[in-house]
Amino acid sequence: MPTTKSMDRISCLFRSSGRITTAIVLSGMVSLLFPVHRCHADEVILEADFSVRTGRLRSLHGINKGPLVPGGMLDVTAAQKSLGIPFTRLHDCGWPNPSVVDHHVVFPNPAADPGLPESYDFRLTDEYIAAVRLTGSEPVYRLGESIEHTTVKRYAHPPADMEKWAAVCRGIIRHYNAGWAHGFHHNIRYWEIWNEPENRPACWSGTDDDYLRLYRVAALSIKKEFPEIMIGGPALGASGSLENGVFKPTDFARNFVVMCRRDNVPLDFFSWHCYTSNPSEISQRAVGIRQFLVDAGFQKTESHLNEWNYLPGNSWQPGSKESEPAARQAWHEEMTGAAGAAFAAATLIELQDAPADVCNFFHGEVGGFGMFTEHGAPNKVHEAFLAFHGLLETPERVQTRGARPGRLAFAAGLNPDGRAATLLVSSVTGESPAIILKWKNLPWPEATTAEIRIINATSGFTTTRTEIPDQATPTLTFRLEAPAIAFIRLRPSIKSGAE
Repeated sequence: MPTTKSMDRISCLFRSSGRITTAIVLSGMVSLLFPVHRCHADEVILEADFSVRTGRLRSLHGINKGPLVPGGMLDVTAAQKSLGIPFTRLHDCGWPNPSVVDHHVVFPNPAADPGLPESYDFRLTDEYIAAVRLTGSEPVYRLGESIEHTTVKRYAHPPADMEKWAAVCRGIIRHYNAGWAHGFHHNIRYWEIWNEPENRPACWSGTDDDYLRLYRVAALSIKKEFPEIMIGGPALGASGSLENGVFKPTDFARNFVVMCRRDNVPLDFFSWHCYTSNPSEISQRAVGIRQFLVDAGFQKTESHLNEWNYLPGNSWQPGSKESEPAARQAWHEEMTGAAGAAFAAATLIELQDAPADVCNFFHGEVGGFGMFTEHGAPNKVHEAFLAFHGLLETPERVQTRGARPGRLAFAAGLNPDGRAATLLVSSVTGESPAIILKWKNLPWPEATTAEIRIINATSGFTTTRTEIPDQATPTLTFRLEAPAIAFIRLRPSIKSGAE
């Protein structure tokens, strides 16, 4: 069983070209000078060339869940806003007792008339979406219901009247996009029909055909009234398998796209999920799903990876209710600790080259799987997202070499004004070799100051130290013991040769 990495590890070693200023933190107590050249690990050379632009870094760090915590006890709006989140998927909001977003709370009386404003209770969902928008993020509205882990399933059922259910969907969209029922003009683009209908009975008690019929009825009905919005699904938790690197879709996924093509049903985006311990699996699946959509005739359909996270040991069992409490605690701590942070940063870097259009980490709220403790304190995964947001602050991507897919991720970017650059390295797993980080062709003539931040079990993003590498052959050498992240911001030195 995977366990949280020992707090006794040597956190990191740094050496700048021409002079060694190495810091070791041992058991979080003692700092000692320890030159990297004494390490016996293999060396890995990572190189960045700032004269070779390769496009723009993509903001793929969306999340699930907005900043208002269930019961109104906490609000993490400021902390979410600091991440520059592009999209927030509205799913499992207020879980495990949702009071927002879900159909049964917005339209509480199934016998009511969906054409009447008084049939709806939008109040708490209005507040929730307003908070999402305050973070600067764009909502993605999941129509339907949240997951139910209880023995008795109250809402995870096929609607008895699918036409009426579709009419309720139209009422919700009308309220948030057209101002209906004292509503808004939020212009929410993405509307998703249900979540994980193959995940039974937690998310759906019906059959495959029941979901295909619901999607067909709802998508056609919604698109007729709102042709400008994007309709999609089916938010598959199990989309298919990877066999020797080749994606094999499930029968459900295949039947879904066949139905959409055959019946001319709108499919503006295809949504899918992935929980794994290997960042490269996510990118490989993205490639496979893109090809799957192209082969099915959906060349223009977007691919939305709208749930993903680190799965310790690639197993759900330690986190299940059947597991021992100590094992379950360790599993969750690994997911939200340094291992989960390194995985998240590596995934976001590797996704830069993957054919995914929108991605949403699960999730950006408090508690298990999230970025905050149950008391609202940011954890290591939140710091990983801070580091990635920092990379995006220098959005012009440049050529890099030396990364090891699934183990060691590396990306670099340059600010448009040419006065700042960022290097982001994430060590997920492996022997933690000595990394020799080289760069060339920065656009300023002055000496360079490197601001270095390390995220691991004992150090966080807010701790910064600086180096001034040799100007002729700029290099930093460090041992980044996995799991860990190195964030390096390069700037012109205020005074050449000064700290």
